[in-house]
Amino acid sequence: MVDDEVDLVATYERLLRRRGYRVVSTGSIREGLLIVEREPLVLLIADLRLPDGDGLDLVRAARGTPTPTPAIVVTGFASEASRAAALAAGASAWLAKPFATSTFTALVDQTLASGGDTARRIP
Repeated sequence: MVDDEVDLVATYERLLRRRGYRVVSTGSIREGLLIVEREPLVLLIADLRLPDGDGLDLVRAARGTPTPTPAIVVTGFASEASRAAALAAGASAWLAKPFATSTFTALVDQTLASGGDTARRIP
């Protein structure tokens, strides 16, 4: 999980850990790229805009690994252009902030169940 909003990361982590997932998180592209390279991930959740770059770079890196990792892009800057860019970069799903925790967990479950093959947008 890569997001620079500390409170959101804490919420994501709490929700995912309750569901039995091990969570690795950071707030920067640079550290996120290292995680993608070194960790055996089952899912990447990346903010679109981060202080040190574009979250789509993380999506491309995750999708380009020997075992492509599904990715969900979250953004507080929702637009049709950002959705299209996320999906074009290989994101499995796109989620606009703010969102309900139930929407988030349902999207995580759906993305993992589909193996990341279904591109979808949750408003």
